[in-house]
Amino acid sequence: MTVKTIQTEAVQTLLKKVAGLDKDQGNPRMKEIVYRLVSDLYKMIEDLDITPDEFWEGVHYLNDLGTTKEAVLLAPGLGFDHFLDIREDAKDEAAGLAGGTPRTIEGPLYVENAPISEGETRMDDGQSPGQGMWLHGKVLDEEGNPVAGAVVDLWHADSKGGYSYFDPTQSEFNLRRRVITDADGCYRARSIVPNGYGVPPEGNTIKVLQSLGRHGNRPAHIHYFVSKPGYKHLTTQINLAGDAYTYDDFAFATRDELVVESTSKNDKAHGFDSEYLEVEFNIEILKTDNAELEDKHARARASVA
Repeated sequence: MTVKTIQTEAVQTLLKKVAGLDKDQGNPRMKEIVYRLVSDLYKMIEDLDITPDEFWEGVHYLNDLGTTKEAVLLAPGLGFDHFLDIREDAKDEAAGLAGGTPRTIEGPLYVENAPISEGETRMDDGQSPGQGMWLHGKVLDEEGNPVAGAVVDLWHADSKGGYSYFDPTQSEFNLRRRVITDADGCYRARSIVPNGYGVPPEGNTIKVLQSLGRHGNRPAHIHYFVSKPGYKHLTTQINLAGDAYTYDDFAFATRDELVVESTSKNDKAHGFDSEYLEVEFNIEILKTDNAELEDKHARARASVA
C-alpha cells in the first residue's frame, strides 16, 4: 500500500533540519541545493514506492562508484554533460551570443599544460602504433577573418582508445598538444588516428547502462579548447565520420556540424612514409568584451606541471 508522508509536519521539519535551514551557520547556496535535492529524493521514494532494500542497494552502488572514480563517466552517460550544454546554448541564445562553432562536452580526460608550439606540432611520441593523421584547419571570427595567436588545445585517444596520463603505458602528454595559430589563423598537427573507447566492462557505469538496455561506447573523436583574449572560449570535439558509434554515443556528444569527413592520402607529405588520413576542421569563435567568457569553466581537472 502506497502512503503519502511528504507533506506531513514530521517530514517537512526533517527536511529543514537536514538542509540546515534551522541554523544561521553554513552556506546559503548549499542549503538551497541540498534542500531541493533531498526533497526531490524523498518525493521520488514516496511516488515510486521505493523499498528499503532498493534504497540501500543504491547507497552501496554510490559507495562503489566513488571507489572506482567512475562518476565522471556516469554523469555524461546519464546525459548531464549534454544537458548542461543545452542550457548554455539557451543562455547564449537569450544573451545574443549564439553562433560560431558549436560547443559540446569536455569529457573527463583533459590534462592541463600540454606542450605548446607555434603554427604546427606533432602530437604522438613516435612510439604509438596506428595510422597517421594530418589534422589542420583555420580559426576564424564571425566575419570570416583569420584569428592569429589563438591557442588550439588538442587531445585525443590512441589507437586502443586510451589517453595518456590515465593510461600508464603512454608517455607523458602523448597525443596532447597546444598550437598557436599563425598569421593566417592556421593550426596544423601530425598525429595518429584515434579510436573510440568504452567504459570499463566490469565497472559501475556499465552496470547502470546495461540495466537501461544501453551500451557504454564512444566514437572516435578529437577534443578542442580554443581561446584568445577578446574571444569567447570554445569547448568542443569532432567525430570522425563513419564510426559505428558516431550517432550512438553513450555520452550524447555528437552534433551534426562536428562530424568531419577524412581523406585518405598517400603522397608522403608531412613526414609520413605510408598512407595517412587528412582531417580538416575549421573553427569559428566569437568576439566578446566579457572577460569571464574568455576562460573555460572552472572544474576539477588533472594537471601535470
